[in-house]
Amino acid sequence: MTVDLSDIFTIDPEVGYLGLVLVSFFGSLIPFVPFPAFLLLAAMSIGDQFDPHVLVLLSAVMATAAKQIIFYISYGGRKIITEKMRKRIKPFERLVKRYGAVAAFVAAATPIPDDLIYIPLGLAKYNPLRFFISTLAGKIVLGYVIVYVSRGFGLSFIDPLLGKVQNTNDLYIGTAIFVGITTGTVVLMLRLNWEKILGKVAPWAVNPEKDENNN
Repeated sequence: MTVDLSDIFTIDPEVGYLGLVLVSFFGSLIPFVPFPAFLLLAAMSIGDQFDPHVLVLLSAVMATAAKQIIFYISYGGRKIITEKMRKRIKPFERLVKRYGAVAAFVAAATPIPDDLIYIPLGLAKYNPLRFFISTLAGKIVLGYVIVYVSRGFGLSFIDPLLGKVQNTNDLYIGTAIFVGITTGTVVLMLRLNWEKILGKVAPWAVNPEKDENNN
């Protein structure tokens, strides 16, 4: 017997939008774990019980608010990483900062682990207002895609993700493994020598003077 969404989420009309608010915020506040909010939004989109525009706006605003917190934590995170590590990742910070608005939008509008972009943007002290606007716009786009795909096709597009899951414990274990992999990716990203990696493909990211002139 495979997992049904009703085993994971109970959509009570009396809770309704409040449940989406809580899951969207706290689910997005945990780095690299967008899946629960995605599933709940998809499930609530089916039928006419909930207004699709309200669903999108609530999920987008709350997810963006949570990501803004992660961004600000990273913004001050420069104080807790070593100077050696700061020197290694500085070229990557310059890279994501130059394309900050586009990077934040794409990360928000697609189901990629967006914190892989948001954390470097925070470390690079990217403009907080631009970050918020770009992320909110991306979350709204992603929300509408999820809502209208769910309303048009039901949950059949999610079935391949859950088809081989035998119980909710398997889903939780899979989520934990995913979080572990993405966390490891962040650690690797912080340890790579970005000066050597970007030296040929984006020399301006390595040279501070060129970076300042471009800005």
